[in-house]
Amino acid sequence: MAAGGSSGAGEQRPYELVVFGASGFTGQFVVEEVARAASGGELRGALRWAVAGRSRTKLQEVLEQAAERLGKAALGPEVGVLLCDVGDPGSLAAMARQTRLVLNCVGPYRFFGEPVVKACVENGASCIDISGEPQFLEGMYLKYNEKAAEKGVYVIGSCGFDSIPADMGVLYTRDKLKGTLTAVESFLNVKSGPEGACIHDGTWKSAVYGLADQDNLKKLRKKIGYAPVPVVGAKLKRRGFVFYSQEFKQYAIPFMGSDVSVVKRSQRYLHTQLQETPVQYGAYVNIGGLGSVVKLMIAGILFLLLVKFSFGRKLLTKYPEFFSAGRFTKKGPTQKQMDETSFTMTFFGEGYSEGQNPENGKPNVKICTQVKGPEPGYVATPIAMVQAALSLLEDTTYLPKQGGVYSPGAAFSKTNLIERLNSRGVEFSVISQPEV
Repeated sequence: MAAGGSSGAGEQRPYELVVFGASGFTGQFVVEEVARAASGGELRGALRWAVAGRSRTKLQEVLEQAAERLGKAALGPEVGVLLCDVGDPGSLAAMARQTRLVLNCVGPYRFFGEPVVKACVENGASCIDISGEPQFLEGMYLKYNEKAAEKGVYVIGSCGFDSIPADMGVLYTRDKLKGTLTAVESFLNVKSGPEGACIHDGTWKSAVYGLADQDNLKKLRKKIGYAPVPVVGAKLKRRGFVFYSQEFKQYAIPFMGSDVSVVKRSQRYLHTQLQETPVQYGAYVNIGGLGSVVKLMIAGILFLLLVKFSFGRKLLTKYPEFFSAGRFTKKGPTQKQMDETSFTMTFFGEGYSEGQNPENGKPNVKICTQVKGPEPGYVATPIAMVQAALSLLEDTTYLPKQGGVYSPGAAFSKTNLIERLNSRGVEFSVISQPEV
């Protein structure tokens, strides 16, 4: 594989990527996905990689489990095992010095993310994570963007489900429209089998602490001093907190994840750095019929009340299953639940046909695209993270010219990431667009 700028001036490091937090709930699935990529012949050369975490025994178990899932006797001696603790800066620095890229699976990132970013930037390694926490993502931009640029390394957050389908989906929609795309709304649908879907409580914790800390996010954005992204074309109307979606014949609510903030960061970058037309974006999730609305309202009100007090936050994090009606559990989903779950994200875009000035008049072209994939949390997320990693390692000439802290759309807009995702079952397609 080509040695890119992200590991210093052509110096050879023992590993191209290291999965940190490999024995955690999400980490084990990421390890399996890296092993699949390494043995699947989709790379330009052999992949030198390692797993990192606190316990050698657990790391060995994860490697054995991945080998078993791929039908191999073992993954081979070329997979390194590094002992490393997020509370020990020396061990993080040692890990970062040995690799071109760290895949950080240790969350909640607001508590454990920064030491990893710091170690990577200081020691010349790139770093990607699967954070859905805007405060962490934008905080890292404020603190490390300039340092990462100096070192020529890339720090790319939210490379999972939040937010690759949304961020890359908007870019895909833009590229497929014949004309100028000015606004997109996405609707997420998660379909599960008879046993339902469920999520490991790490994600629940991130949501609890994120909502409790909204005010600091506002302060952080003031500090960054973002220039407003200009509105091109007709202004996208914001929808209510609950509304009936004619397209899907069910109720929908705004998506509470980081997608909107991530897409906005990508659009700001593409507009200011590459002079591309910025796209307005709204993200929603379909929730079903009236019964679902009532249940969600009651759960939502309870959640928002409890999240304000430290005693309430303790309750929420101690009993995730009770407060989320079984949606979040400390054990995470079963294999059967994962096998029977899938997602569809549908994008409705509007814009102006070629030769039509977006400054005048109403949008006159529409497009509908889709991103479909397997279970979002532990199947699609590892696929997205690993393909983002391979894009970072192999598509080096198409990355932004200088290092820095980027959102996925900003980092990968010119790479082959969408093709890579398509080949692994996270599929982008055009559903309809007008005849021009």
